[in-house]
Amino acid sequence: MAKICYSCGKAPSFGNARSHSLRATRRRWNPNLQRVRIQVGDATRREYVCTSCLKAFKVQKAEAIRRPAVSESA
Repeated sequence: MAKICYSCGKAPSFGNARSHSLRATRRRWNPNLQRVRIQVGDATRREYVCTSCLKAFKVQKAEAIRRPAVSESA
């Protein structure tokens, strides 16, 4: 799975982790992606969206699915 935001295209950034002795090892910083149900036109899709886009309302979250309650009488 590619760690890319559906809305803004934010992707991992790469760099070096530096220890106390300044030894460099490669690492990556991943965006904070959440899998959410969003409204795309008339359709509902599950996409990975970063939390900054969710907080800024850059995507429209889909309505929650309401399921009828199951009665206990048997």
